[in-house]
Amino acid sequence: MNSVINLRILLLMATTSLFTIAHAADRSQARSMVISRYGIVATEQPLASQIGATILAQGGSAVDAAVAANAAMGVVEPMANGIGGDLFAIVYEAKTGRLYGLNASGWAPAGLSIEFIKGITNQMPQSGIHSVTVPGCVAGWQKLLDRFGRKKMKDVLAPGIRLADEGFPVTEIISSYWVDSEKKLRRSKSAARTYLPGGRAPATGEIFRNPDLAWSYRQIASRGRKGFYEGELARRVLKCSAELGGTLSAEDLAKFSAEWVEPISTTYRGWTVYELPPNGQGIAALAMLNLMENFPLGKLGPNSADALHVMIEAKKLAYADMLRFVADPHFAKAPVAGILAKDYARERAKLIDLAKANCNVAAGQPPPMGTDTTYLCVVDAEGNMVSYIQSNYNSFGSGVVAEGTGFVLQNRGGLFSLDPAHPNALAGRKRPLHTIIPAFMTKDDVRVAFGIMGGWNQSQAHAQFVSDLVDHRMNPQAALEAARFTKLTFAGCDVEMESRVAAAVRTELESRGHKIKVRGPFADDVGGGQAVMRDFSAGVNYGASDPRKDGAAIPQSLPQK
Repeated sequence: MNSVINLRILLLMATTSLFTIAHAADRSQARSMVISRYGIVATEQPLASQIGATILAQGGSAVDAAVAANAAMGVVEPMANGIGGDLFAIVYEAKTGRLYGLNASGWAPAGLSIEFIKGITNQMPQSGIHSVTVPGCVAGWQKLLDRFGRKKMKDVLAPGIRLADEGFPVTEIISSYWVDSEKKLRRSKSAARTYLPGGRAPATGEIFRNPDLAWSYRQIASRGRKGFYEGELARRVLKCSAELGGTLSAEDLAKFSAEWVEPISTTYRGWTVYELPPNGQGIAALAMLNLMENFPLGKLGPNSADALHVMIEAKKLAYADMLRFVADPHFAKAPVAGILAKDYARERAKLIDLAKANCNVAAGQPPPMGTDTTYLCVVDAEGNMVSYIQSNYNSFGSGVVAEGTGFVLQNRGGLFSLDPAHPNALAGRKRPLHTIIPAFMTKDDVRVAFGIMGGWNQSQAHAQFVSDLVDHRMNPQAALEAARFTKLTFAGCDVEMESRVAAAVRTELESRGHKIKVRGPFADDVGGGQAVMRDFSAGVNYGASDPRKDGAAIPQSLPQK
């Protein structure tokens, strides 16, 4: 036994200065990290992780593996992601040490306007054809592969095509998501035909096939992005939109393009943490960290009443600014530098009363200065890394499936505001405020790609993950597993918390005014995540996968000599 423990310590020696090494007999984490000299793929479904790892073993890059794994996820977890949704990614290029950001979020149809919606309803639709924005995923695939891929589109889509044709046994947690969406899927004949074989959601272990999605993948495999935004697949989507009274046009599809963006960052106790700039919510995670840095969270202890109180209050302040200012930067310039200024954070941190919860938090005045989602990450043998997130927004998105395509269209348009004075007001060819965010962090020779899913939960979950690594010296697996809180509303003092947070801590928080709803020990509401880490000084990769999902971190097989 001692020799096993000593071996584990030797394997982790490279990270001893950064993370605590728990003795095998007293560690709190349920899973071990995956550790390899070669590549690792972490997704929320083992088949997708395995497909990505196989692409690595066949000589593919981290990006090739990420796209292949994402295509597989579109088959095996269709409620959460797919080619009808959007995509964001952060790519780390090992040979240059550069980070690249990709925003592949789609815009609203040119004909969709506040006036059009208000002629139908007084609220932005959360499902149906008027919640649909142009899917950005395939445009993102093409940009990623053109810049960083070693394989062709047909090669990385081949495993997903086979999986859709032959079928796969549905996993436990994904099956429960499917059952929860039965009512939504029954509203559309094509959605029900595609996703409710036999009139119901597939049960755990049942084989599900999607030949229509295999057909759609083949269009993309043969023609790249044009196979999605033009041609027969596009005609099927446009026909569906027209039949439902939608405004989507051929130009809306053909003229859309994903774009490379510069990641934004802040420092947190010696680490640099990166997110993507607006129109995503990642700035809120960085603002939270800036606020948290004003308090000695390491001394307060993980999931102590004082530490949780500080983080919950920081969340409210950061999200208030995010909701007030973040929108499509092509339409409204958010004061990014001001929101991320350390002086601004110090002033905002003074609003945190350590004895009392604030139930009415307003946005500040930054100084002017120059649910349903899938997250996956990949590191390859050279140290190239991808932090990658893709989503339909709500479960099964808009609930709209164009006949014969095998995928659901997203409902990202539901995030627009109908207030014409708001920066996030609905307009044609505009992208909405976005929830899905990939993240990345660095210190010395260590790089970590990570993400945690779950709608508006994501920024607050990112900040908790970073704090667990930095303040409490947890390794990535332990940090993913640690009990979390989430506040999914933007007003009031309500907060949800996993039952693994000690009852005495919850009682103390309630005495300060927090209204706590206790969730299960590994609750879906607080999000599930994945992480990969590279120690460049040792040439060793680490992978972690959240037990709140069905997934796994899987290493590539040994490369052939």
